[in-house]
Amino acid sequence: MIRKLLREGLPFKIAEMKNLWIILFCFSSITAQSQNRNSIWCFGDSASIDFSSGIATPISSGMDGRGSCASIADESGNLLFYAATMPAYSATLAYSTLVYDRNHTVMQNGDSIFGKAWYQELVIVPNPTNDSTYYLFSIGVTGSNFGLMYSVIDMRLNGGLGAVSVKNVQLQSFAMVDGISAVKHGNGRDWWLVFRKSDFPTFTSNNDFYSYLITPNGIQNFSVQSTGEQNRTNLGNIKFSSHGDKMIFCSVQDVVELFDFNRCTGMLSNSIAIEEDPGATPSILTWSCEFSPDASKLYVSTNATPSYLFQYDLNAANITASKVMIWSIDTLTSVLGTLELGPDNKIYLCNQYYNGFNTPYPYPDSVYNVVNMNLSVINYPDSLGVACDFQPFSFYMGGKRAYKGLPNNPDYDLPALSGSPCDTLVGIGEAPQIQQAIINVFYHSIWEKAFINASNLKGKTGKLLVYDMQGKGVHSEALRVQNGYYTRDLSMIGKAEGVYLIVIETEQERLVKKVLID
Repeated sequence: MIRKLLREGLPFKIAEMKNLWIILFCFSSITAQSQNRNSIWCFGDSASIDFSSGIATPISSGMDGRGSCASIADESGNLLFYAATMPAYSATLAYSTLVYDRNHTVMQNGDSIFGKAWYQELVIVPNPTNDSTYYLFSIGVTGSNFGLMYSVIDMRLNGGLGAVSVKNVQLQSFAMVDGISAVKHGNGRDWWLVFRKSDFPTFTSNNDFYSYLITPNGIQNFSVQSTGEQNRTNLGNIKFSSHGDKMIFCSVQDVVELFDFNRCTGMLSNSIAIEEDPGATPSILTWSCEFSPDASKLYVSTNATPSYLFQYDLNAANITASKVMIWSIDTLTSVLGTLELGPDNKIYLCNQYYNGFNTPYPYPDSVYNVVNMNLSVINYPDSLGVACDFQPFSFYMGGKRAYKGLPNNPDYDLPALSGSPCDTLVGIGEAPQIQQAIINVFYHSIWEKAFINASNLKGKTGKLLVYDMQGKGVHSEALRVQNGYYTRDLSMIGKAEGVYLIVIETEQERLVKKVLID
């Protein structure tokens, strides 16, 4: 606002300007404090950014991944943990996600989590009823392992460094588009998890969006909504606006589609096809999309050679016609990656070094250059056209390197909708229900492992038992319950094909689950 007054030469008194500065300073302080849970980004090759001071500062992380990553801090801006998928192109490595603690080491039980190193496979969602536990949702995009799974991170374990207490619980088994996102429910407590179905492996297009509602009663209310354009790819991007009332979907088939989103009901409406699928081989490989802070502008990056950065005016009568090219790079050494709105209200764009027809991972030790050691920045993304002040390769990452991925972090501090009917839909004051103990078992045939997870256990110690269908015991070991959870990656190597019973016995319960070994 002050820049506008100065630019337009409007008369105002010094006292009024002083008051305006005070108001803006207070507003900026409140905004920075409210974004603390998103204040640490971990991505790329050991790269990290700390926004907690209000100024983006390069620091280090312990990961080295080209794409999917997510991170979360506490309310004071201190890193809690982060997760990243490691590149894997074969079915044997489809469980490549690692969870890191705040010391940048792999968290206890934080290995072999579902996810295969694409670009938006992971998202972290706080448990609405417990400020110490978090869901890590991960999706499967390619290979022979598809679907949606979740794991649980409990920060009370391992001396406060946290541990994965529940691992790889399957919710869906179909192929997903490489885009999963989350947004706060209108009551300011619960969460919507949103994703969509891929056309793979049948190559049948669809316009299906899926969602779960996450409440103190768990992950529930799975729903499907068919709306908007048909999708025929597994590479896409889903983003929500800063108020959570708009959603954008873009894909490498050059689709860019805008929706209204109802935070109370989780429903999409009023779709606008800003860019449509040309129905042939895409020419520019639309890669990533992001709203400006006030949701008046939309930015889209592409991934072909040349690569482009576009801006759309979402307030224009014809959004498609408002398209402006902000930047292009026509070189065999760089392609554009993910766009991400930072806590400082700037949009960051990562750039992957591109060696001719090869996008190397990992980078050789000799490949340090302006492309992969810097992020590009849109400094004033609410401004129209060149006034947005796009600066390529302007944020130096302190000697670390980026690929195509930035953290897929939702707005953890999005407030409740004031005056909305949401509290009657899912009331904040509802009494928590006592949850029953439950056991989940998922068998991975390539690894020959059974991922065993039990939750809401009342006992503290007990036994893990495995029986074949003739009732013969084939495995027995002691177990210890931690904060109601028990998780185990049990090797089934050498076991004959067939059905087995997985049994958890404690001093207060006995849980049984069948699993097929094939």
